Amino acid sequence: MDAPKDHQNVVTIDVHAAKNLLNSSDYRYLDVRSVEEFNKSHAENAYNVPYMFITEAGRVKNPDFVEQVAAICENEDHLIVACNSGGRSLRASVDLLDSGFKHVVNMGGGYSAWVDAGFAGDKPPEELKTSCKIRR
Repeated sequence: MDAPKDHQNVVTIDVHAAKNLLNSSDYRYLDVRSVEEFNKSHAENAYNVPYMFITEAGRVKNPDFVEQVAAICENEDHLIVACNSGGRSLRASVDLLDSGFKHVVNMGGGYSAWVDAGFAGDKPPEELKTSCKIRR
């Protein structure tokens, strides 16, 4: 088995590169924010598999994250992984690469940067964004 990956092995792209990949290739947008964040606003055609859950004890890692992604994506699929600001998606990307997914990129800046770039529609950014307490 290959050595475990760390965040240094993850390719991170900006939102403009992510948008270009989504428009011109077979990349899929995997949103790893919570269901609540996703339901507030998300990229068109995004898949949502939360990397963390909000519990009474705080945020905890979704123990079934990789299995849930594997249920909707093949390990050869090209994935752009995004969260709110880039921290959760970076860790999720590491887990996916460690689990055998081959074409995974992290979207730097996350959905907040996506909104700031004007890719989320006409609503004011404050209606689309969520505050994020998860940091790298």
